[in-house]
Amino acid sequence: MLHFNFTPFPLLKTERLVLRQAAVIDAPEIFFLRSDPGVLKYIGREPATSIEDAYQFLQIIDDAATNNTGISWSIALKENNKMIGTIALWKLTPEHHRGEIGYVLHPAYQGKGIMHEAMAAVIDYAFSAMKLHSIEAKINPENLASQRLLERNNFVREAYFRENYYHKGQFFDSAIYSLLTPVKEKVE
Repeated sequence: MLHFNFTPFPLLKTERLVLRQAAVIDAPEIFFLRSDPGVLKYIGREPATSIEDAYQFLQIIDDAATNNTGISWSIALKENNKMIGTIALWKLTPEHHRGEIGYVLHPAYQGKGIMHEAMAAVIDYAFSAMKLHSIEAKINPENLASQRLLERNNFVREAYFRENYYHKGQFFDSAIYSLLTPVKEKVE
C-alpha cells in the first residue's frame, strides 16, 4: 500500500505556470471559481454563496494535504503568481495505487493550453513522486473541452454511466476516463 507525504507542500513549475499551495489571498478567486455559473456548468454542485465558503474550502484542502489524503494546487501564472485555477489529486485509494484528478480554470484563461500544461505536471508528479499506478477523471460527457483535455493527456474513456447523478431536479450522465502509469515498477 502506498503512503503519501505532502509536507513540505510540493511546488510544481512549468514553462508558464507555478502550481503552488492555496493561500488566504486566493479566496476571491476560489469564490469566483466555486460560484460562477459558467464555471460550474458541468460540475454538478451547488455554487458558493459567500467568501466564507471559499475560506471553508481553503481549510478543507489544507486539511487534506496535512493529513496526506489529497492534494490541491493553485494554478498561477509565473509572471504575477495570481491564482487562475486549481488542479487536485483527491479520492486517493492508496491500497489500489489510484487517485482521481479534478480541475477548474478561470474562463479568461481557457483554450490557451494552460490546463494541459498544469495537468502534465500533475500527472508526472502523481506517477513519479506519489507512485500512483492509475489516475481517473469523472466528467459530464457534455463537457467536450474536458474530454479533449483528457484525451490530449492520453486518458482513455473506460465507462459511461447513464443518469447516475442527480442535481437540481435533473439526472446527468458521467464518463469515466483513466490513465495508467508509463513507469512499470514492481509493486510490493
